[in-house]
Amino acid sequence: MTNDIRSAVYDLGRAFEAFKEANDQRLREIERRGSADPLTEMKVNRLNAEITRALDSADAAKRRVDQIETALHRSPVGGGGDDWKEAEAFMLERKGFISGDLGIDAYRQYKNAFRGYLRKNNAGSGVDEIKALSVGSDPDGGYTVTPDMSGRIAALVRETSPMRQVANVITIGTDALEGIHDLNEATSGWVGETEARTETAAPKIGEYRIPVHEQYAEPRATQKLLDDSLFNIEEWLAQKIAERLARMENESFIHGNGVKKPRGFLTYAAGTPGASAFDVIEQLPSGASGAFAAEDPGDALINLVYALKSAYREKAVFMMKRSTLAEVRKLKDGNDNYLWQPDFQMQQGGTLLGFNVIEAEDMPAIGTDSLSIAFGDFNAGYQIVDRQGIRILRDSFTAKPYVKFYTTKRVGGDVVNFEAIKLMKFSAS
Repeated sequence: MTNDIRSAVYDLGRAFEAFKEANDQRLREIERRGSADPLTEMKVNRLNAEITRALDSADAAKRRVDQIETALHRSPVGGGGDDWKEAEAFMLERKGFISGDLGIDAYRQYKNAFRGYLRKNNAGSGVDEIKALSVGSDPDGGYTVTPDMSGRIAALVRETSPMRQVANVITIGTDALEGIHDLNEATSGWVGETEARTETAAPKIGEYRIPVHEQYAEPRATQKLLDDSLFNIEEWLAQKIAERLARMENESFIHGNGVKKPRGFLTYAAGTPGASAFDVIEQLPSGASGAFAAEDPGDALINLVYALKSAYREKAVFMMKRSTLAEVRKLKDGNDNYLWQPDFQMQQGGTLLGFNVIEAEDMPAIGTDSLSIAFGDFNAGYQIVDRQGIRILRDSFTAKPYVKFYTTKRVGGDVVNFEAIKLMKFSAS
């Protein structure tokens, strides 16, 4: 695994050097003739794609290590995919290993009991097994996903949703999260030693509320398939559900309209947040319609960075679609230095002007008036709210001969600090 990471880093460095050489040639041709040779453009695009593949390879190797480390610190139930099999083999070599309160034998017994619940609704199970499977059930009835199954699905959501990597995430026990907006300050003034003191205005506060919204899935499988399948059906269903929930969340955190779903940060009106109008997000122009400006294109990115107050810049990141990042990689400053640099610490998007880049495929592609680049401290600016987690209810009665796995998850999201996020609008002004 270490060799894979080392090899990926080497390939990334080699690809980036070749890309810089080809792109420098492209820029020289544009300067001399007004346009670049098509063959040069093709070469730059090919090398740009090679950088992306190298970044993906490095990120995949790092993710693989992280998954094994995560598996080593929990006792997954439900069939053990390749990650857990590899981790379990390692654990078995370590005599006396105990994960939490469960040893290897207890882990296997619990895994088999939970699989029996999904397949046969505890048919033929002993009382001890039923009690074990009831741990973690909600007061309103039904079986929740066991902690390790929920953890597995949540891990998949975190890996595929870039907003969860950078936003603030909190789990609540009610149907909404409420908080305070502190937008005003107390007034004061200068006064002489013996002058009268008049009353000054006290600051006012506001309130925000983020409700949670319900996602659901209800896949079905026949009891015969669950009984006789050669592979783990419940694990496959859990993976498919997790992928779908992740895509729904990711899109909503960016584009959602707030109706029965989270509200995305791209849906707010343009403006400069202040005490009188806080729920607006500042938009800065790129300098050209649907493109970067022809001259000094990197200036728009610099303007975007310094539109953000210094208090937020320490944890700020860029967020953009991969195709947008491919265009950003070609930009240089006035001293002929590339604005983008690969990050050899395995941050997939690299760094832009010294700030990490988060690749988010739900961000718009570059087009006329598109909001294709976001920059800010999303931990301060965007709040994700989870309600307990994912729950599965097994229903083998209402749709015979099918068994329904009714799966729900409640999540909300909204901007709470509008001055912590800035957007680039691809327009002339």
